[in-house]
Amino acid sequence: MPRLRIQREHRPRPALILTDTPRPDCPQCDGNGGHNRDYGDPETGEYAGTDWDPCDCWNENRRWPLLPLPRRPLWLRRTDPDRDPWATDEPPF
Repeated sequence: MPRLRIQREHRPRPALILTDTPRPDCPQCDGNGGHNRDYGDPETGEYAGTDWDPCDCWNENRRWPLLPLPRRPLWLRRTDPDRDPWATDEPPF
């Protein structure tokens, strides 16, 4: 039986989706949904990266779209999120 939760998806279009979650009492992954596996370069033996091995207790590709969300209007989108175009350092009087 799937354990469902609601998430917000950003691509390809903003939407609310219903997803499956890992089984919290799974003895293989302890509820994390999988394991990180570090691997090394075969020639040098140095660290080369980490792979994610998903557990069989859930399917991370199982998702159902519930509700598409509207996109923000172009005039509300900002190119620089640190700069507020309505902010000013002048006093309000």
